[in-house]
Amino acid sequence: MKTVFFDIDTQFDFLTPAGALYVPGAERLIGNIAALKRYAGAHGITVISTVDAHAEDDAEFRQWPHHCIAGTLGQHKPAATLLEKRTIVKNAPGGVAIAPQMLVEKQTFDCFTNLKLREILAELNADRYVVYGVVTEICVKLAAFGLLETGKRVEIVTDAVRSLSAEASAKMLAEFTAAGGVLTTAAKV
Repeated sequence: MKTVFFDIDTQFDFLTPAGALYVPGAERLIGNIAALKRYAGAHGITVISTVDAHAEDDAEFRQWPHHCIAGTLGQHKPAATLLEKRTIVKNAPGGVAIAPQMLVEKQTFDCFTNLKLREILAELNADRYVVYGVVTEICVKLAAFGLLETGKRVEIVTDAVRSLSAEASAKMLAEFTAAGGVLTTAAKV
């Protein structure tokens, strides 16, 4: 069974208390995310890491404080979440070469707004997607439900996601499992 990991928005601005849009408790995910990354690297599993890469005037800032401005420290990912061999996938037309880790840039909540993501998924032709990161009820939700549309197995790693609202997260996870998604843990992956 060909597996692809989806690492959603594990960037300094979300994961660290000093981050511009810190998700409370998210720093505690880094150990499990690092373990998943090591597992992927050791088993030849491609990691698609979505990353916010905002311009100063992105529309998202009408709703949320400025965060993950392209090129800033807050936009970067912690070293523990990175494989040695990786490539950045800009949100622009053009081809893309598959790498062990693909940093898929986006300017909105939905990773599927990256013009190359569907092409990457078609080329990888996975049977299973394992999803983790932040924020459960926003960007993780959009990625997971978008992946469910592929008809393939989609799992959310419950001890490697963090939410802003426990109630919204519980509702999202219930909707996800009702739609055929599977909940798992880092140890079970």
